[in-house]
Amino acid sequence: MRPPRRLRVPSRTTLRRGFQGLVALSVLPIASMTWAWLASSGHRVVAEPGGRWTAQVPAMPAALVLGAGLTGDRPSTLLRGRLDLAAGLYRAGRVRALLLSGDNSRSQYDEPTAMRDYLVARGVPAGRIALDYAGFDTWDSCVRARRIFGASRLVVVTQAFHLPRAVALCRAAGIDAYGVGDDSSRYWPFETLVFGARELPAAAKGVLDALVLHSGPRFLGPRETTLERALAS
Repeated sequence: MRPPRRLRVPSRTTLRRGFQGLVALSVLPIASMTWAWLASSGHRVVAEPGGRWTAQVPAMPAALVLGAGLTGDRPSTLLRGRLDLAAGLYRAGRVRALLLSGDNSRSQYDEPTAMRDYLVARGVPAGRIALDYAGFDTWDSCVRARRIFGASRLVVVTQAFHLPRAVALCRAAGIDAYGVGDDSSRYWPFETLVFGARELPAAAKGVLDALVLHSGPRFLGPRETTLERALAS
């Protein structure tokens, strides 16, 4: 009979490097969230009931509304909150046009068009709206707003839990960005919790994309003039 194999115990060096790797993986998300909060400090506001928050938002040419999923072919509950804020900014004269950025990676899923239809049904002129069909994540939306649509100043509209990261990434992409966040936890606590739980890993990815790798968007494409036309209409 062959003698039983002895278990191979990792060396101290291997164990130490493994521990250091685990520490790094745990610290990166926290450090990334800290960076997002500091980089966006003074450039964001959470929308409060009553509409007085609009006075705190500096006048900008356009608002960038980030996608947040569909329910069937209609905006999700969280996305409707973002769109309502964007409509409020437009009506208050804080922005002249809206850039709607979402996922249209497959024919049967079209966030930007659903977002536009929602806003048009609520009185926002279609001519004041530009669509970005390749906003697959926050960094892609920010980079494409700057490089494809030519935006240099805009208001970013999202949920409060996502606001620091969205503003920080748009500013890292070269945009003078100010953010408005919907406090969806008051109305949709479960949905907010589900989406908010993604912020730690998403913040780490955002820092890697923006500050370390200087990543381009998943799809860049040719220059668009639709936002310029919306601003001029």
